[in-house]
Amino acid sequence: MIKAAIFDLDETLLNRGKAIEQMFLMILGKCYEDVKHSVKNEMLEKFKEYDKESYGHNNKMKVFESFFDEFPPKYRLPRNAIQDFWNNNFPNCFTINPNTIKIVNKIKTQAKVAMITNGSAQRQRDKINNTNLNSCFEIIIISDEVGFSKPDKRIFELALNKLHVKPEDSLFVGDDIEKDIGGCQNANIKGIWLNPYKYKNDTDIKPYAEVNSFDEILSYFSY
Repeated sequence: MIKAAIFDLDETLLNRGKAIEQMFLMILGKCYEDVKHSVKNEMLEKFKEYDKESYGHNNKMKVFESFFDEFPPKYRLPRNAIQDFWNNNFPNCFTINPNTIKIVNKIKTQAKVAMITNGSAQRQRDKINNTNLNSCFEIIIISDEVGFSKPDKRIFELALNKLHVKPEDSLFVGDDIEKDIGGCQNANIKGIWLNPYKYKNDTDIKPYAEVNSFDEILSYFSY
């Protein structure tokens, strides 16, 4: 009997890839004009590439500076304005799939639900509040607020303590094989790897289970 389900945020509950595309369109509208469609696609792929390189870092200046150097804009954001632009706008680029909310609420009828996410407290809180995920979860733990981050097992143990459940009665669902699955299993929590793009697992980490869509998680609960 699973008594608690704990979830990652980015690329698990929320589609960060789509949010990056929205952020790119915002930058395009603010800093560029009359960009050809073929060039726009190239720019988007490069922006995604630079974002991926800096994923997990709070400071996003390198993303913008590298992008602007490669694609000189008509209006270049000042260096001292880049971080605020990202912090103020990126959380608003996220939308929630209504089906995700339904699934979490269904799980809540049988188990406690919590969230653990790495990242900036301000940005993560804004994403969570803007998508109404704050109303779904009993406990939300953000690495920036507690002083340690996934895969450190202490952040998972903190969630278990707050939920008053044992690790063997818990599941963790996340997309990152090392930070999410490796981390939670170091705390003896069963790790379900959400792998919609069917990436190959090149690590020694063996998930408790692997699913390709969020709704498959329901199969680990009895209804």
